[in-house]
Amino acid sequence: MRSTAHPSPPATAAEARLLLVEDDEVIRNTVRMLLERYGFTVSTAHDGLTGLEMFRETDPDLLLLDVMLPDLDGIGLCRRVRELSLAPILMMSARGDALDVVAGLEAGADDYVVKPCESAVLVARIRSLLRRASFTPALSGAGAGNGGQADSAVLAFGDLTVDTRGMEVRRAGEVVALTPTELRMLLEFAGSPGVVLERRTLLSRVWDHAWHGDTRVVDLHVQRLRAKIGADRIETVRGFGYKLRR
Repeated sequence: MRSTAHPSPPATAAEARLLLVEDDEVIRNTVRMLLERYGFTVSTAHDGLTGLEMFRETDPDLLLLDVMLPDLDGIGLCRRVRELSLAPILMMSARGDALDVVAGLEAGADDYVVKPCESAVLVARIRSLLRRASFTPALSGAGAGNGGQADSAVLAFGDLTVDTRGMEVRRAGEVVALTPTELRMLLEFAGSPGVVLERRTLLSRVWDHAWHGDTRVVDLHVQRLRAKIGADRIETVRGFGYKLRR
């Protein structure tokens, strides 16, 4: 089970193991067959508690789950999974309701789609999450803004250190467990300390697909990141975006 280390996802779709949790049998079978046509290996569950048990047993590379589930809803399942794993989570919301989106992202989801969703969009989101989980940064100029140590793989910002080679983040010497999305966002900030990054810029760089959706996904991930690395480490620049304090 992935608990403290970052996931090591497969290199190709044919190697990726997905767990789909959806209570509607027609939707569940349709999505499973679609993803299998694209080369993914897909296991399914029809309710939240079964989904949690299957996640523990199969340790999938990505979890795709509906918000509205019997026994244990998608929000609760997302929270339970986050206690066990850093694996990518893609939420599905039938209504696209703002409360569903916010609750899912606050619970630990990396991204969301609104049902019904075009097959190409769904597959693109899944591939994006898998790429993000295997992301290797190239911060060639990061050290220049951090004391001139351009060759150092470890960047320091107060009590926060970011090892860009070991992909490890520490706060006051303690390892901070970040999801792939949170880590990639932090690496974007660490690559440009003191520079304001607009929400659309972060969407483009972190959510690396052509998504022109709600920028609340950025705000909520910044909120989650602040809770882990320190509330004052990322500063809000009203009307523009966010920046990492040196």
